[in-house]
Amino acid sequence: MIPKRFLLLPALVIAVVASQTLAQTGQQQTGRDQVVAKEDPREPNTLTDAEKEAGWRLLFDGKTTEGWRNYRRDGINEGWQVVDGALTKTSTSAGDIVTTDQFGAFELVFEYRIGEGGNSGVMYHVKETEPNPWRTGPEIQLQDNEGGHDPQKAGWLYALYPAETDATKPAGEWNEIRVLITPEKCEHYMNGVKYCEYVKGSDDWNEKVAASKFGSMENFGKADEGHLCFQGDHQGDLAFRNVRIREISGE
Repeated sequence: MIPKRFLLLPALVIAVVASQTLAQTGQQQTGRDQVVAKEDPREPNTLTDAEKEAGWRLLFDGKTTEGWRNYRRDGINEGWQVVDGALTKTSTSAGDIVTTDQFGAFELVFEYRIGEGGNSGVMYHVKETEPNPWRTGPEIQLQDNEGGHDPQKAGWLYALYPAETDATKPAGEWNEIRVLITPEKCEHYMNGVKYCEYVKGSDDWNEKVAASKFGSMENFGKADEGHLCFQGDHQGDLAFRNVRIREISGE
């Protein structure tokens, strides 16, 4: 009979090798058949050399509100402050803010933290021709999915393209959204999980817009470039960090 200590040796070797492999790939094992990526170890609101080389740039430097202003205004409301390295809404009267620059085709990544019951949104291709930014710019919904009351959930394209899953973290924790916006296709990802895909101006898009509340808004979704907008007129705590963008050439 082979002693038990020799039978256990191969299993021990396999466990050690598996542990080393996870460490080398930046992953950690949390339970049986469950492997998750480790959190990004870099300082918030910074870019890696590889990101800089690929054309990424920060839209928020973690220290100032430079590059942002209120919608149809020259300056930025005091209700938006930089708190602990995050662009933070500190008042319900903060108002909507937009980037000073405009963008056409791009990839955008940002982290947001929303309070219990909170509701907000991030809009793109916003033009300042209407009283409200959502009359021109499609909105990526932000919400506390558990405590919020809007049937439109976080990460969805508001009233147009929903997701069949919920990959959000609870209120008070940081979530990461990545969106790709190009004439060929648009995609939304929540914490690495793909939510939806669509093409602006396609027959499917036009049908969905016509059947929604935006159908009566002649300029909704028509622009192929515009400002990014953070909604700041709803209830709930709200903060952003690691806001970065990569413009995509049409060539």
